Amino acid sequence: MLRIYTGNGKQDVKDSRRDFLQIGSLMLGSLTLPQLLHARAENVNFVKDKSVVLLYLSGGASQIETFDPKMAAPAEIRSVNGEVSTSLSGVTFGATLQKLARRARQMSVIRSHNHSVGAHEQAHVHVLTGGTDPSGGGKTGFGMGALYARLRGANHPETGIPTNCLLTAPEIDGQYRKELARVRKGSRPLELGASYAPFEPGGNSSALNNMKLTLQAQRFDDRRSLLTSLDSWKRRVDGLRQVQGVDRFNQQAVDLLTGGAVDAIDLTREDPAVLAKYDTSEMRIGFKQFRPSMLGHKMLMARRLCEAGAGFVTVHSAGWDMHADGNNPGMQQGMAMLGTTMDHAVSAFLDDVAARGLSEKILLVITGDFGRTPRVNKKGGRDHWAKLGTLAFAGGGLNMGQVIGQSDRQAAQPMTSPYTTSHLMGTIMQTLFDVGKMRLVSGIPPQIRRLVEESVSIPELIP
Repeated sequence: MLRIYTGNGKQDVKDSRRDFLQIGSLMLGSLTLPQLLHARAENVNFVKDKSVVLLYLSGGASQIETFDPKMAAPAEIRSVNGEVSTSLSGVTFGATLQKLARRARQMSVIRSHNHSVGAHEQAHVHVLTGGTDPSGGGKTGFGMGALYARLRGANHPETGIPTNCLLTAPEIDGQYRKELARVRKGSRPLELGASYAPFEPGGNSSALNNMKLTLQAQRFDDRRSLLTSLDSWKRRVDGLRQVQGVDRFNQQAVDLLTGGAVDAIDLTREDPAVLAKYDTSEMRIGFKQFRPSMLGHKMLMARRLCEAGAGFVTVHSAGWDMHADGNNPGMQQGMAMLGTTMDHAVSAFLDDVAARGLSEKILLVITGDFGRTPRVNKKGGRDHWAKLGTLAFAGGGLNMGQVIGQSDRQAAQPMTSPYTTSHLMGTIMQTLFDVGKMRLVSGIPPQIRRLVEESVSIPELIP
C-alpha cells in the first residue's frame, strides 16, 4: 500500500501506486479512477464475493511427507517422518502436520495431482500461470492473480486495495533467493499489462517505510480543482443528465483518496492475541544462512488483505527443494523445519478465518512447483518429480473433508484420473467468477473469456 503524506506531516491519502498514477493523470482521454468505477457499475457483476490465498511451497513440496505418507510402502518410499491420523476416518498426513491433521475435515486433499514440467524455473512459471504457459518458458501466459485482476480490476473499487498481491519475505539464503525470483517470474502479467502485476508490500517495516510519498496538500487540491473544471466542460458538452452520473463516481474516487483503505499490511493494528497465534518467528528456516520464519505473519497479512478487498493473494514459502545436497536439507531435517512451520501457520489461518466467518469467502490453495521422487536418495533427500505433487484446498464454499484421487503404491503417479494444472486454475477461476453471468458481459478479450469459460474444475470440489 502506498502512503501519501502532505507537507503538514499528516497522512491524508492512502492508495496503491497504480491507482495514484491513474488518478494523477487527469487529462482528456485518460482512463481515470472515476471512469473505472463507472465502468464497473455499468457491467453485470460476474465477480463473486470470494478471494483466494495461494500458499506456494516453492522448491517442490513432497507429496509423501505432506498429505500421502504411504506407510505401507517399502522404507525407501514411505514418509521419512512417519504419519499422523487425521480427523477423517482412515486418512493420515505426514507426521509433521499434526495440527492440520486435526483440521482435516476443513480441507480437501488431491492425491492425483500432476503435470509434465520437471525443472524448477519452468515449473514455477507453469503452475503459477495456471498452465497458460504450457512449457514454463516465461514468454507467454500470465500469472493467475494477474488474470483475475484483469477481469475484476486492478484495485477494489471501494477500498483501493490491489486485487493481486504477492507476499514475500527478504531472503538471505542463496537457494531461497533463487526461488523468490522464480515466483516473481511466474506471477508476471506479461501481455495483460503492468497494471495487473502483483502488489508486493514485503514483510518488514522498512518495506512499508519505502512506500511513503510526500505530496503537498495544495497539489492534491489543485488536481481536484482540475477535475472539477474538466467536468464543468463536459457538462456544457454532454448535458446535465450525463454529468450528474459522472459526478457521483468523481466523488466516490475523491472519498477513496481522502478516506483511505484499511492498512491491511500493518500488523501492529491486529489484535495482539491473534498476532501471537500466528507467530512462527521462533522457528528458524534456511540451509546455509538462517532467518526467523515469517510465514505465520504472512498468512495473517493475507487474511487482512482479503478482508480489505484483495482478491488473489499469493504467499511465498521457500525452501522445499529437499535434495540433501550442498544447497538443501534432506527430507527429515527439511520437514521438521518447514513442515512444522507450515502446519502452525496454516492451522492458525484456518482457525482465524473460521472465527471471523470467512471460511466460505476465502479459498486457501496449497501447492508448489512439483512433487518429489518416490524413493529417497542415498543422502536422505528426494529429487524433482512432476508426475505427482502436493495439492490441497480449504474453504471457499467448496466441498471439504475428503481425499480426492489416489496415487499408485509407490506414490509415483496417479492411479485414478489425474488432476493437472489446468484443473487447478479452473477450480480457482470458477470459485472467483460466475461464468454464466460472465457470458453477458461485453468487452472481455476473447482469449481471456475462453480461458475462464472453458476451464474445467475438479468436480468433487464443486457443491
